[in-house]
Amino acid sequence: MTSPDPNGRSGLSEGGWRDTGTARILIGLVQGLVLAWLIHSVEPRAWPSTQPLLFAPLFLVAAYLPAVLLAGAGRLRLMTLLVWGAIAAAILVVLGLSDVTGRVIADGASPPFLAPPLFPFAAAALFISHHLIAPADRERTLLASYPAYFDTAWMAGVQLALSIGFTLAFLLLLFLGAALFNVIGLSFLGDLLQKAWFTVPVMGVAFALAVQLTDVRPGLIRGVRSIALMLLSWLLLVITVLVAGFLAALPFTGMEGLWETGSATALVLAAAGVLVILINTAYQDGQPDNVPPAVLRGAVRVASVLLTPLIVISIWGLSLRIGQHGLTPDRIIAAACVVVGVAYAAGYGFAALIPLLRPIPWMKPLERTNIVAAVLTVLTILALFTPLADPARLSVQDQMARLERSAVAPDKFDYAFLRFESGRTGEAALKRLVASSNPEIARRAKEAQATEQPYELREARQPRSLPIIDEWPEGVMLPRGFVTPVPNTDPRNNCQMAKECLATTLDLNGDGRVEVLLATGQAVALFAKTTDAVWEHQGSYVPQACATDRKVDPRAAMRDGALRTTPAPWPQISAGSRALPLMENVDCARPPEVAP
Repeated sequence: MTSPDPNGRSGLSEGGWRDTGTARILIGLVQGLVLAWLIHSVEPRAWPSTQPLLFAPLFLVAAYLPAVLLAGAGRLRLMTLLVWGAIAAAILVVLGLSDVTGRVIADGASPPFLAPPLFPFAAAALFISHHLIAPADRERTLLASYPAYFDTAWMAGVQLALSIGFTLAFLLLLFLGAALFNVIGLSFLGDLLQKAWFTVPVMGVAFALAVQLTDVRPGLIRGVRSIALMLLSWLLLVITVLVAGFLAALPFTGMEGLWETGSATALVLAAAGVLVILINTAYQDGQPDNVPPAVLRGAVRVASVLLTPLIVISIWGLSLRIGQHGLTPDRIIAAACVVVGVAYAAGYGFAALIPLLRPIPWMKPLERTNIVAAVLTVLTILALFTPLADPARLSVQDQMARLERSAVAPDKFDYAFLRFESGRTGEAALKRLVASSNPEIARRAKEAQATEQPYELREARQPRSLPIIDEWPEGVMLPRGFVTPVPNTDPRNNCQMAKECLATTLDLNGDGRVEVLLATGQAVALFAKTTDAVWEHQGSYVPQACATDRKVDPRAAMRDGALRTTPAPWPQISAGSRALPLMENVDCARPPEVAP
């Protein structure tokens, strides 16, 4: 069926292509049918969508394992493909089970019950692993030549992009056809496209067909790849100049602005990742006939050296955040990315600078660095999404240790993280805090267990400032207790600047007790004192106007004495226990009446 050609590429006879195409279409069809079955079970909440421990790993396997089989069909020996497919399936099952068992799944949770970050990381791990195995299997060796790794991985990347594009274009054509049929009163195709049992298998077959078609003319795919690599390699000049300018400006601007963004590590790591990709588009497979022009070779060396300060900055920023606030799952994932970044920075920097000590082929150590970093990336992903280095578990352990050694005060501790964001590990830790000998910690932990929304806990931790409210008329004192720190949901919380809010007192309902009217640029909020002497927001008066009307500023109306009570032209009506006021209809087609 398969035989290596003189250029190291696998070739198939006409019968082999036919058999491979049939196998791929069957794989795509089976994938589509399984995914359609899983999706169909979600809406009525039928089996297996009622079993997260079954549904989640099954969905992950159905989504990703066929891609492995499609990529390996006709390119891997049958035994290698079967063994690698079984290993890939086992990895996906472990990842799915680890994610589900570590999370708290509410009764109303929607399938597939998996954390969103798992999908891109699992895809990356499978892609890298497959393209470490395929060249080695083709060359019948444990470690293949670097050109084989480069050719296989970048060819697969181009094929994947083209196959996804073909599938989306095919789906768009179906919708276009459905619209055409619908114009003449035939809705059968549009009705079919609304059904998962039809659309999902069709997409699976279309994707498999695209993979097969891109395999028929590998020379054309290599041509597309060569053009893409050429264009991307010249972008290396742009990003190298930008990164060099950024690093050169830091000593003059200081690091404060970078730290204040709150996402310094992510930004710097993204820049480093772009550098790594573009360096490889210029280096390609390292063969003499693919050596880029001198200007690009210089850019590759400079960019390789610039990776080190970028990684140092990311380590610095991440360590500052961890020192201030402890570990979180996001920071652990960022730390894992930094570890991989260190491998790239060390290897690429060595490749760029070693010619100063002894002559070697241009950037040759980069090849070994890419292979080592690829293996490290796969191992890191597997550790992060299994119990080996579960970010939630490590974060909870660190946050609990910070609380125990008083690095964070009980009133500043993030109980919402344990309650809502760290899964079963966090829930277990919260139970331990409920039994704490510290009464404040125990009280706050109990409150966290009873809370349904994380923002309620976090709002309670944030220091509240006094609202800035001007009195009207000037010199009149507002009632005691009205100007006080309030929750975010209270309109007074929006009064953070002078002249933004204006308030006056008025007995609005004639009961002998004053109410407070708080005017802003958009509305007038009504506050009344409750039986427990708390000023409570009762509702707001919002001016209704047409788009052509001059904007009404309630603050100006209050200053002019134009805010006054008027009898309602129509009474309220009762709907059960609630009274419903009439929302006045504003007729924009008729000019407003002017009072005499």
